[in-house]
Amino acid sequence: MDLQGRLLPPGERGEIVVQGDLVAKGYYQDPARTAETFKQGWLHTGDVGYQDADGYLYIVDRMKDLIVSGGFNISPSEVEQVLWAHPAVNDCAVIGVPDDHWGEAVKAVVELKPGAQWDEALAMAYCRERLGGMKAPKTIEVWEQLPRSAVGKVLKRDIRERYWAGRDTRV
Repeated sequence: MDLQGRLLPPGERGEIVVQGDLVAKGYYQDPARTAETFKQGWLHTGDVGYQDADGYLYIVDRMKDLIVSGGFNISPSEVEQVLWAHPAVNDCAVIGVPDDHWGEAVKAVVELKPGAQWDEALAMAYCRERLGGMKAPKTIEVWEQLPRSAVGKVLKRDIRERYWAGRDTRV
């Protein structure tokens, strides 16, 4: 479903919504959370995905991670896929950071492979070539180590805190 509540055709990305007899009717004694999650007769999962022509569903991101820049929704996972393919990048995280003109700007934080050579200008060009100007990171920072959970997952919330602290509740 798109942000205007329209169901999308195969191949287009939107929020995954579900409805049916086995779907909960709401949150127990929590009308505010129920109203936030159940809209237009659908349970909004918070996941972003698309269906292919055969009806298979692909989950590609989380709504809370989407970057809204100049009115366009940018999927961090799409940008991360490009960065992971860069020969110098060991791991990365892509987030939206505050931007006075666009609302949010695409920022990448990368962890390099041991001994890798890094040229930010070349990396930016690499991303622009594969993603276009709108989706490509506006800035790329190299961190020695990305913050991780106990099971090794990159903690984007910890990265966002550096840029959103004191601005709003985005983190």
